[in-house]
Amino acid sequence: MGVITLKKKEDGSPYKVLIIDDSLFVVKQLTKMLEPQGVEIVAFAYDGEKGLEKYKALYPNIDLVFLDIKMPNSDGVETLKNILDFDKSAKILMISAYGCEDIIKKTLLIGAKDFITKPIKQDKIISKIQQILSKK
Repeated sequence: MGVITLKKKEDGSPYKVLIIDDSLFVVKQLTKMLEPQGVEIVAFAYDGEKGLEKYKALYPNIDLVFLDIKMPNSDGVETLKNILDFDKSAKILMISAYGCEDIIKKTLLIGAKDFITKPIKQDKIISKIQQILSKK
């Protein structure tokens, strides 16, 4: 299987991503995987409250949000609801070390575009991003 590469936007500009995760390791891992693909990490936050603030401050210049489930202050489920209340068209990819089916179903029903479990594999994450961002 060949390496999957992420396509750029139609206008040739990079996709802009916000990462909301309390794990510095995950933030660095995603950055290391995505920046060589031409993705611009516009901001990151370590809890849901700060993530929501950053989303609002950067809106509408965010193409995708990576959102962890378990975080301090405001967890991923609550943050997902809050972002979607602010912007119903937000594209959010949930990430968690906990692959609990109930939580996965709940986030998808609320409006998350997809769910990926840790550890994160580059080909899988690029494929998921491509699927999410190619849908209008």
